[in-house]
Parts: sequence; C-alpha cells; structure tokens
Amino acid sequence: MAVYKPEQGERPLWDFPLGLWRREVAAYELSSGLGLDLVPLTIVRHDAPFGVGSLQVYVDEDMEHHYFTLREQEQLHRTMIAIAGFDVVANNSDRKSGHVLFDHGRLWLIDHGLCFHEEDKLRTVVWDFAGEPLDEPFLAALRSFCAAPPEVLTELLAPRELSRTIERADELLAAGSLPFPDEDRDYPPYPWPLV
Repeated sequence: MAVYKPEQGERPLWDFPLGLWRREVAAYELSSGLGLDLVPLTIVRHDAPFGVGSLQVYVDEDMEHHYFTLREQEQLHRTMIAIAGFDVVANNSDRKSGHVLFDHGRLWLIDHGLCFHEEDKLRTVVWDFAGEPLDEPFLAALRSFCAAPPEVLTELLAPRELSRTIERADELLAAGSLPFPDEDRDYPPYPWPLV
C-alpha cells in the first residue's frame, strides 16, 4: 500500500509552486542522505492514474500516538532531536504533531509538501528540544551532505531552494545545536492546527 500525491490534485498556493510532490520525494532523499531513515520510501511515478506525482510507502501507524503523546518518552529523544534537525534543514513549514507517526516502536515522518522554500518558513511543533546539542553522527551526516548533496535533489528542487537547503545544513553544523524559535519574525514558528 502507498500514498499517492498527484500534481493534478494540488490546490495552487501563493508561496509554493505546483509540484509539491517533488518536495515529498526530496524529503525522502534528504532523510536518506542524512542517514536518518525517517521518511518512508517515496518515489516519483509518471504512470499513475492521475499523472505524475509522488508515491510513498504506507505506514501502518498506531493512531493513538503522535508527537505530543510521544515527546516525553526518553528512549525517543535522540530521534526527536534528529527530527528537529531534519526540519531545520528541510525548512519544514508544516510539521504538525500528527505528521510524526509511531509504528511498532519506531518513528516516521510524513507530509513534506511544504518544505524547501528558499525563504525562512520553519514552522514546527518540535521545539521542545531547542538548544539541544547534535550528536556526532548527525554532525558527520551534515558535513557529508554539505560536501556532496544527493544529485537527485537537483531534479526535484529549484537551484535557489537547493542552495538554501545546503546553507541551512551548514548553519546547523556550525551551530552544533538546535535553534530556538524566533518569536519576533512575521512568520509564526508553530503550524496550525498543531495536531
């Protein structure tokens, strides 16, 4: 089973161009490129019933859980910090609690159509770990990504979007820890609705 998101079914947005499915695939490639394995396998399909779009492996989640029900579980904190770091690099403008799925003891991330904008649009519910240091494996993955981002991203993102993604990874690497929300900017740091 898979989740199919065709371009033909997208509603036009004022700040993101059509082709949100590309960002879904790019999120999978970023997660893989950082060695995180947080986004279910997501591929491009040209021969699907409603035309080109993304196809993502369906996650049989425990629907009783989402980020807000899971954030206190200490054994998940390292993964939560990785999620927050991933969202910073991807510039996720829509990380709701319900986009963090719990499946038989592991976490998955879904719904990445509103990522990779060249302007700062980070909106997430995963601020509980702001200021936390990033571990060495994640820092090493950021170094590798900055040095050689997956080539497929050049096919999925506009040049400026990709260069800003690399810049955000480099800034996160230089900081060595997760940022705090900027409450003074015009763009809110939290999505709505939260779940």
